[in-house]
Parts: sequence; C-alpha cells; structure tokens
Amino acid sequence: MDNMSLADAKAHLSEVVERAACGEVIRITRRGKPVAQISAVAKPRKPVDIAALRAVTAGAKKQSETARDFVRRMRDEDRY
Repeated sequence: MDNMSLADAKAHLSEVVERAACGEVIRITRRGKPVAQISAVAKPRKPVDIAALRAVTAGAKKQSETARDFVRRMRDEDRY
C-alpha cells in the first residue's frame, strides 16, 4: 500500500486512478494522517457454463503421455 499526500494525489489524479485500476491500493494522507483510500472496484465475474466446458473437454483428444513425462522429455532432449 502506497501513501500519497492529498496535494500529490490531486496533481496526479490520472496516474493514481490508473494505479488503482491495476490493483494497487493508494492511501491519501492529509498532514501525514490517512484520510482516504483509493482501490479498484471489484469486477463481477462471468458464471462458468458447465455444459459448454464439458462439451469442450469431451471433444479433446487424450494425451499419450503425462504432463510430467512430456516436460522431462522436452528438457532432456534439449541438453547438449
């Protein structure tokens, strides 16, 4: 959490809002004491369509090797 004086926040309001939108919490101070806090608004999440997810995963081809074996093989083949 970053502290910023009220005068600095007023002078750089666009920057403060952009930082808050990116997830940073900014505390506004007046004479060194916190008086306000700016943070991003929580965005509503879309619900997951279970039927569509099952349709996508049902159509996926089963892999011939596990992810662990694939990563190890790729790592080992790349050694000199």
